[in-house]
Amino acid sequence: MRQLDLLVVVVYLVAIALIGLRLAGRQTTAKDYFVGEGHMPWWTVSFSVVATETSVLTVISLPGGAYSGQGFGNVELALGYVIGRVVVATALIPLYKRGGFVSAYQYLGSRFGLKLQGLASVTFVFTRLLAEGVRLFASAIPIKLLLDEFGVHASFRVIIIVLTVITVVYTYLGGIKAVIWTDAIQMGLYLGGALLAIGVLAGHVGGDGFQRALHAGRFTLFDTDFGLAHILTSPFALPTAIIGGAIFAMASHGSDQLIVQRVLATRSLRDGQKAMIASGVFVTVQFAAFSLVGALLWSYNQGRTFTELGLTSSDNLYPDFILHGLPVVVSGLLVAGILGAAMGSLSSALNSMSNSTVADIIHSFFRGEPSEEFLLRLARLMTLVWAVLMAVFACVFSTSTGNVYLTGLTIAGYTYGALLGAFLLGRMVRRATEPDAVVAFLVTVGVMTYIVREVKIDVRTAGTAVPTAIAAQWLVPLGVAVTLAVGGVASLFHRAPGTVPAPVGDGGPDQPAAAVAQE
Repeated sequence: MRQLDLLVVVVYLVAIALIGLRLAGRQTTAKDYFVGEGHMPWWTVSFSVVATETSVLTVISLPGGAYSGQGFGNVELALGYVIGRVVVATALIPLYKRGGFVSAYQYLGSRFGLKLQGLASVTFVFTRLLAEGVRLFASAIPIKLLLDEFGVHASFRVIIIVLTVITVVYTYLGGIKAVIWTDAIQMGLYLGGALLAIGVLAGHVGGDGFQRALHAGRFTLFDTDFGLAHILTSPFALPTAIIGGAIFAMASHGSDQLIVQRVLATRSLRDGQKAMIASGVFVTVQFAAFSLVGALLWSYNQGRTFTELGLTSSDNLYPDFILHGLPVVVSGLLVAGILGAAMGSLSSALNSMSNSTVADIIHSFFRGEPSEEFLLRLARLMTLVWAVLMAVFACVFSTSTGNVYLTGLTIAGYTYGALLGAFLLGRMVRRATEPDAVVAFLVTVGVMTYIVREVKIDVRTAGTAVPTAIAAQWLVPLGVAVTLAVGGVASLFHRAPGTVPAPVGDGGPDQPAAAVAQE
């Protein structure tokens, strides 16, 4: 009967590529390839934002976390993310939409100059290469386990290459339109799978199962331990989740081209703002759904430990239920949903990296205005280049040891604070010039590298002090503070510029002289 599940997966892989190409239409300009000429419906963009930030590890780790004692802590995190997205929708999206940009970093070019724009873009593409390469390999781990269950024994390298090839087909030809539409479909598939699993589990455990999970703390939402060490190191401490999470979301959704590009594809400023805020609501619903799966699985398995269940880790919990607790074909659909989560984040990364490379880096070398045909060919070429590099990095990583999940999480800590800080420096310190911003950016990356790698806080666990890293949500505020401090102090050592262009959207002249790729 597993052949039916495997058939469902194969049909899905073929169908998603064909659907993406069909819905994308024909691309005629680079702007169409990167932001769909600003004609995408806000709700599809919102779904794409959610699918972009959702990896396979999110899908499989949230149920395991809720099962093992985190409860609904991830929903608490999402509440902080919603606040951050509201700030982004209010303060940053108007800059991008009114400026007619195809890249978030073009604002930095218009405010400071091409050097900072290029530096921010280079930082983005290489950070994204590392993060997505790790994520691509990490995605192959549960997929390999699932395929082994189907009797298909493929190596990590084969899985990585197949996922990359299928994804790059519609990303290369269809551009951002194909990416957004397929993201929306893939989000519907994996979230629908979670709702289906909830229905099946609710039928098994009944009302008593909900009560047992509630009394066992599997529905706990807020972590109210206000010890300083706990706040600084736990991602689920209430101040960390709300305050740190809000600032983290400002960086990830306001200064990361991976997300900003999707918002730039909407029809208007208002649509872009709706897409951003709605994505926070959808993420909250998504986190609640996967957490509920974990709570109900706790009742379904009568609270047995992972070892008693024969599982090696919490991440095996949800895949094991998909394969052994659901009917044939339904299992195949949920496995396809897991594949969709992997392909959604990969396609988004490839298109945004190509966008930033062309709009922020390569385009700045042209003194004249390149033709649209040339820019479109260049955009597609860079999509292929980044796809190859990402697959190669993921394959090389597959021979390494270490915790790939933690590796992926820490990468953002090096650069997010510098990126968001550069935007805020341009908005808040009007006398700051490009040298001030470049120095602040580089100093911040150096300082955050030291903090991420070296700074630990002793946390008492069972009477023993355990050195623990600072929670990821606090890394962005620290980075922003360093950028603003260094840039602000540096700006005091020179005369104030005679005229500093008002940022686009602030009522000043819409004249981003250093911006590039203005169609």
